[in-house]
Amino acid sequence: MRGRQLTIAEARRIALAAQGFDRPRPDGTPDIRHIRRAINELGLLQLDFVNVLVPAHYLVVYSRLGPYQRQRFDRLVYGRGEFTEQWAHEASIVPADCWPLLAHRRAAFRPYRNSPIRQLPDHHEYLQNALQIVRDKGPVTGRDLPPAPGPQRKAGDWHRSVQRSALEYHFGFGNVAVAGRLPNFQRQYDLPERVIDAAVHRREVPRDVAERALLLQAARACGIATLADLADYYRMTAADARERVAELVEAGQLIELSVEGWPMPAYLSADARLPRSVNCRALLSPFDPLIWYRPRAERLFDFHYRIEIYVPWHRRKWGYYVLPFLMDDRIVARVDLKADRAMGRLVVLSAHPEAGIDEARCAHELARELASLAHWLGLGTVSVGRKGKLARALAREVKLDA
Repeated sequence: MRGRQLTIAEARRIALAAQGFDRPRPDGTPDIRHIRRAINELGLLQLDFVNVLVPAHYLVVYSRLGPYQRQRFDRLVYGRGEFTEQWAHEASIVPADCWPLLAHRRAAFRPYRNSPIRQLPDHHEYLQNALQIVRDKGPVTGRDLPPAPGPQRKAGDWHRSVQRSALEYHFGFGNVAVAGRLPNFQRQYDLPERVIDAAVHRREVPRDVAERALLLQAARACGIATLADLADYYRMTAADARERVAELVEAGQLIELSVEGWPMPAYLSADARLPRSVNCRALLSPFDPLIWYRPRAERLFDFHYRIEIYVPWHRRKWGYYVLPFLMDDRIVARVDLKADRAMGRLVVLSAHPEAGIDEARCAHELARELASLAHWLGLGTVSVGRKGKLARALAREVKLDA
């Protein structure tokens, strides 16, 4: 592939293979080895706990492996010391070996401007007391910290309490690490030396070396990417990434080439695979690494995607929690999904096809994937509403599949 222009179809297959979509899903229930490989191939899982369907990081793994036991995921991520949470793309699960690579992110951390902890007149004293409680009693949650006056919260307000803000302040700077998650997803914090392997915790990596390692992991996870794609993966600026990418090209770890229709150079991981075809189907989380950088999703799949959770309902075009549907090497539809746990139903609020696709096959494959997803979520049925041009065909297929 060196020295030639890739077609957009080849670029798509490389990107999908890099993220494991060219492999068949495991026979039987995926085990911890499958889950470990899926996370390590991606390099990180962005955390998001919107629970309209299922927290996003669980869905990213499901998209690649099919139905797996989430208890196995939790035991692997929080019970073995192999993974930890860090600010990486956003708040993310990363391999524990990334701890020293992200030291510059921790050093540059700043709490958001309206953090309740900043509004305490004696916040430095409160922060020191909070850290001492972690030393003495860790792992702890915000409830283990003493109350403190803070901004008045309204019912349903998402803003963090002073206690939680204090722990997240220390988490951002690396003074504490996440030791586990409670069943309600609440973080438990402890000293990093009690969470991270001692040799890893003590390791110091120069910033330029760390940035090269992170960009190389981004390239392996992307397969094929532009400079902006690579920089976005671990939230670097293009200016910071440019010199490091040039060094990786010089070292032969990245290959610079062009992709049909892309106005900028592309970088191919030296480990990238170009399968003859990709045969898969998957519902993608809005925070899936394949599509989280929206300009890349548009270049690769000609797919314009914006999550509309924060858009007022009357201005939404597609729905509240819309998942793209990947079939083979194209994104062929988008569905607005909701887990109706009280009624035991997976509800399809709307189903929209992309232009120029085989709608009959799309409906058939999507119905099968929805049935699998519903079973994984412990929901007995799939219910399809009437909204969207694909809804009628999908409802027929769901009925046949029932």
